[in-house]
Amino acid sequence: MDISAALLAFVAVVPSAVTGFCFWLIEKRIERRAARADEERQKRQAEQDRREAARQKNELLTAQAIGASLALSEATARAVQRIPDAHCNGDMHEALEYAKQVKHAQKDFLFGQGMASIYKGVVES
Repeated sequence: MDISAALLAFVAVVPSAVTGFCFWLIEKRIERRAARADEERQKRQAEQDRREAARQKNELLTAQAIGASLALSEATARAVQRIPDAHCNGDMHEALEYAKQVKHAQKDFLFGQGMASIYKGVVES
């Protein structure tokens, strides 16, 4: 009976051990796949963050360029107005007023966006 009991135990233990080993292999494979997927997700997020930072810098530079362009246009128009022989018509005055309105509207919008960013709220401009 000792041999039959040992054989019965062997027959009962070996399939369980093989099944357990197979499940362990499957679990390790799933863990490796999850680790690779997490690594890829982090790489994609880093790339998106880099692009977002570049986009924000571009937006800032664009806003600064618009401000500089308006300042130069205003200075040029005011200089032309001071020339005695230059006959400025109403278009020059209207253009200066329009530039002033646009400049202030942009400044107000950017200020509102900055405040919204600080307080994480919605500020309508």
